Amino acid sequence: MARDVYEYLSNSYGRNHFEVDRPLQMMIRYFAGDVPDLSPLGSFAGKELYEIADYVDKVADPKHVMWSVNGERVDEVWLAPSERVALERLFKEFKVNRSPYRGGTWFDHFASIYLISDPGIACILTVTNQTAYALHKYGDSEQKKLVGGMIGEGDAVTYGATWFTELQGGSDLGANAVEAANVGGRWFVNGDTKYFASNAGLADFALVTARPKGGQPGAKGLGLFLVPKYNSAGGRNFIVRRLKEKSATVSVPTGEVEFHDSEAGAVGKLSEGIYYTMEDLMVSRLANSFGALGVARKSYLEAYYYSKKRKAFGRLLIEQPLVQRDLLEMELYLEGTMALAFKAVDQFQKSWLETPPYDDDYHYARLLTHIAKNATAEMASHVTKLAMELHGGIGFLEEFPVERLHREALITPIWEGPSNIQALDMLEVIAKKNAHLTLLKDMGELRDGMTLERDAASRALDAIGDSVGRLASSGETEAQFQAKEVLSSLGSGISTIMLLAMGEKLGSERFLTAGRLYAQRFLDRGPFPVGAMGKAREIFAIDEAS
Repeated sequence: MARDVYEYLSNSYGRNHFEVDRPLQMMIRYFAGDVPDLSPLGSFAGKELYEIADYVDKVADPKHVMWSVNGERVDEVWLAPSERVALERLFKEFKVNRSPYRGGTWFDHFASIYLISDPGIACILTVTNQTAYALHKYGDSEQKKLVGGMIGEGDAVTYGATWFTELQGGSDLGANAVEAANVGGRWFVNGDTKYFASNAGLADFALVTARPKGGQPGAKGLGLFLVPKYNSAGGRNFIVRRLKEKSATVSVPTGEVEFHDSEAGAVGKLSEGIYYTMEDLMVSRLANSFGALGVARKSYLEAYYYSKKRKAFGRLLIEQPLVQRDLLEMELYLEGTMALAFKAVDQFQKSWLETPPYDDDYHYARLLTHIAKNATAEMASHVTKLAMELHGGIGFLEEFPVERLHREALITPIWEGPSNIQALDMLEVIAKKNAHLTLLKDMGELRDGMTLERDAASRALDAIGDSVGRLASSGETEAQFQAKEVLSSLGSGISTIMLLAMGEKLGSERFLTAGRLYAQRFLDRGPFPVGAMGKAREIFAIDEAS
């Protein structure tokens, strides 16, 4: 029987990446009740999409088509046909962006991003979803009509984009210099500094932060505008200066964009533009979390199935104690941060329809999102590195996918605000919105509901309280200096409590064991206890988990 060539390069290729991932299914059951049938997407993600993403990275990166054969400036992006077809399927057949807007949940959407597990392809979907999100909540009647194309309804997919970052400011949105002017009742945008513009050349419509002429300085002076690809005369409405050359995320075209009297429409109230932008960033930070989790899971699957085939010193790798130790650490780290990320999605699901001024539920969702974004990114960088190491020398070769997966993971601490920005935003939502009080109350109630693991949960709750207390007892400058450690500590504490809570509610001894071991390894930052090896296979054999 003929084999697909890619089977020779990957040990996880051809498997249904939803069906083998029992921890994912169990977590969805805990948070959402019903587990959606993601098996079709899991099959596609584990076979065709996996191969396409690797091929695009190695062979078929997007190309900037600046001029047509007839001498017209077009600024389009030429994608590999296989990538374009894959995207069409993800929008239409698998409905990745549709669920929250058509009676489903955000759990379905972010679990799908996890299964896709290619940060570049997921970015194309995410920035389109962010555009749909803002128009769904704040767009006028005409703008709302565009949502259907961005969630895969109708004949053609409509691609969106979110262009907030500028060269001189980076994460400092208050330094944005792109300007909007109202001329005769119509808005026009000008500026040449949108520096990291994902979906450049692909987007049909882009959300753009711009300062209305004469507006106040700083982030609160920004409005949010929708800029179409074509102007009312049918010509190009903005210029793509070039595409970036990146070490990974090759599948998403990222470029530099210039606006020269570009026609635009205001989204919602100009005075609330920065709030809409921060909401959009919450959506993308959650997507970043699940992209990080997904690429770590793909790496784990490669290492796990490789260790079941490769022999060394007369035994399979999976029978070697040190390999078992590494697989256990990888899986615990992955599951703990996954529980944290799903907790953030759960809170977002409860509050995403809130509008300014927001309530406590929304601010709590925001706090959890900052923590989850940081924790999952740190995890993905570590787990993918260990997966390379477990492959030995071949893990460093470009021909095998585990090398690419580590490169892909390295963007996740940077995209959507690096850890320093997440730490500063965490400080803001604690100091100004008291979101930590909701966190302490929520985690305390989860701990109080436990009967089997109250001691471990209490230790985690104390760690959360101590971390918040460090900030409260510090001045502003010292609090900033300490904030990254606090951000990580909060993540470890919440992850511990969530794993234990899931174990109790689902009656899963496996999750209870995972919670105890996670606490000792990542909350206490100590070595695995004596006897952990006896529990290792129970945890890391995820396709057998129950």
